[in-house]
Amino acid sequence: MSFRRISILTAVALLAVTLAVGVARAQSSGNTIANFTLKTAANADVTLKSYADHKAVVVVFLNPACAFSRLYQERLASLSSNYRGKGVQFLFINVPINLDAPGTAAPGEVELPTLTDASQQVSNLLGVGKTAEAVVLEPAAGGFAIRYRGAIDDNPQVAGSVQQHYLRQVLDNVLAGRPAGVADKRAAGCLIKR
Repeated sequence: MSFRRISILTAVALLAVTLAVGVARAQSSGNTIANFTLKTAANADVTLKSYADHKAVVVVFLNPACAFSRLYQERLASLSSNYRGKGVQFLFINVPINLDAPGTAAPGEVELPTLTDASQQVSNLLGVGKTAEAVVLEPAAGGFAIRYRGAIDDNPQVAGSVQQHYLRQVLDNVLAGRPAGVADKRAAGCLIKR
């Protein structure tokens, strides 16, 4: 084998190891959330720790004034329904965005049951900056480990043209006891107002 081939193979091997270490580090870097509390529309408290017996908790940040949130309503309702029986709890949080337009669901649109986070403690705690963005939490010693943060899929505009189902792939991996596969994917959406 020539020196050039050995150099190329070595470079490829180093790149693969670096990527694998980066993904493993992102998935187990001690990003553990102990607990948080949110309010329902009826002003009842919902705590993260009340879902410690679930296999995963998906926290999704939405706002009805954000077109991206509205485009994901049906997909999120379907995901929530499909994974409920597998031990996955979805929490939908209505957060303020940098648009002043009032947001309401259009006739025929699915409305998801949202929780409120008036102080934005949860979006800050989970490092989320956009709607619609999702975070997958898995129960772990001392709380919940962040397994994924980012986009729901690769096409917010056209559900029928989605090629990469990031959130679904992560959930399938976590439920199978495998690493999430991808730790984060940049989400397209409306900026959360700070």
